[in-house]
Amino acid sequence: MPDPFTRPRAEPSTRSGILLVDKPGGMTSHDVVSAARRLAGTRKVGHAGTLDPMATGLLVLGINSSTRLLTFVVGLDKEYLATIRLGEATTTDDAEGQVNSSAAAGIVTALRQHEIDARVDELTGDIEQTPSTVSAIKVDGKRAYALAREGIDVQLKPRPVTVSEFEVLSCTPATSATGADVLDLAVRVVCSSGTYIRALARDLGRSLDTGGHLTALRRTRIGPFTVDAAADLDTVVVADALLSPAHAASELFSTLHLSDEQSIDLGHGKRLALRDAPDETGPVAAIAPDGRLVGLVGVSAGAAKILANFPADEPQSGPVES
Repeated sequence: MPDPFTRPRAEPSTRSGILLVDKPGGMTSHDVVSAARRLAGTRKVGHAGTLDPMATGLLVLGINSSTRLLTFVVGLDKEYLATIRLGEATTTDDAEGQVNSSAAAGIVTALRQHEIDARVDELTGDIEQTPSTVSAIKVDGKRAYALAREGIDVQLKPRPVTVSEFEVLSCTPATSATGADVLDLAVRVVCSSGTYIRALARDLGRSLDTGGHLTALRRTRIGPFTVDAAADLDTVVVADALLSPAHAASELFSTLHLSDEQSIDLGHGKRLALRDAPDETGPVAAIAPDGRLVGLVGVSAGAAKILANFPADEPQSGPVES
């Protein structure tokens, strides 16, 4: 395991915030959560959006009461950089599986850019996607990947997803470990929550009659949060890297700046009268004069009603940035 598991355990802390972590390859998302619990000094750590062990990149963690914000992060759009290998399909649709089919001789070397671009276009937009059989989707109460490991034939239903951007950055001819001619595509994908990039690799390979699978995956963005702002798990000082609840909420939602009296009233669950305030379709971050996140509110018909409170007595990580 990486170094975070050998670093000293932090003193118990109730400090709240959002922690952006650049997950290294070879770790599960649960491994990252376990390390963060050790480094943050609390059991109250959750994450928004799992990454496979093979994948690297952005994990958004919630610490203590800020785990309440993760509900609103999970469904945001995501951006990935990936490598798709055309010419071989695998049992898992990625490099962790066994190669179970290879393209016939000459098919990969005969591919032309316009053919690839046409098939990529067909996988862009609002599409129906069948998840990989080794996904974490539950079938009759069991994870699909667990059933697949037991040798059970798993049939998952197609589901609607949105691939808003699917861009081929480069094409590199290569030779696989089995000696087959393959073509490695570096791609960038922006998609809705629930989209499987390895399923895109599989489907692209099928449409070109070459087979295809994912050999590398890096998540670079979730909603407004980017991997460029993420910390290295081996060296992170959680207290320094935490985004305050108010800062994170202000990135996610519109903001409502309260008076001291309004902050007290809202903290007690009272509705606030807001003169001429427009209705909001989603939550609004209610910020106290001292920069603390009081809660998330719904604004409708000139009033604000609390949706989720944040503890007033829990230390937070600084005021919202202007």
